[in-house]
Amino acid sequence: MASILEICQDAAALAATQKPQNLFDSSSLHEAIFLSIAKSTLESLRRYGDWQELIKEGVLKTHENKKTYYIRDFCPDFFSLVHNTVFVKDKNEKVVGALNPAEYMRDKYFNIKGIGVRFKIQNGRFVFLEQPDEGLKIVFNYRSENVCYDPEAEFCEQAEKNQITKNTDVPLFDDYLVKLGILWRWYKRNGLPYEEEFNEYESEVKKCFASGLALRDIALDGEFNRQFSEGVIVYAQKDN
Repeated sequence: MASILEICQDAAALAATQKPQNLFDSSSLHEAIFLSIAKSTLESLRRYGDWQELIKEGVLKTHENKKTYYIRDFCPDFFSLVHNTVFVKDKNEKVVGALNPAEYMRDKYFNIKGIGVRFKIQNGRFVFLEQPDEGLKIVFNYRSENVCYDPEAEFCEQAEKNQITKNTDVPLFDDYLVKLGILWRWYKRNGLPYEEEFNEYESEVKKCFASGLALRDIALDGEFNRQFSEGVIVYAQKDN
């Protein structure tokens, strides 16, 4: 895996311009431009979709007399929830999904109650319609906001970062994809034609993103009869 500086240098070679030597040299406009477009490229990729490189598992444990939980309290790098991946670990383990706004308002104000766990995702929070059982374990997949890691630290979640801060930082995305993103942005920033490079980048983004879809978790609750379904029982614990 190449560092962000090495990727910028490769992009500079393709653009036939001077290679940056230190992206964090505040006295050099040339270096500052490469740093800016590198950050923009990684930010754009982070927001594109649920990349497998960014998907992690979060765990929420419910507490007595508490119906609202800020996700960043237990997932500091949380960016967005991956829908249809919420899994309730109780006696009957079930895959459940968040209520949409219309369902939430209907159940709250028209007293249409279900048996299972009912919640919505709002402003980075799990908001339960009714008080869940204490000690309930809820696991889910989410998209991390981290876009790179520091190879000089032991590779673990703590080494990941939500933006580049060092020349040696390594993007979590494919090197070639990041290079293409930097290249067309450099052309645009300098007032040069960039349509061909942009189209190549867009094509590569779609190809790389699609290659990860085959690894996506399968939604077990299906799409039929969603209005009345509380989730699909995956495993029912037998009492001795």
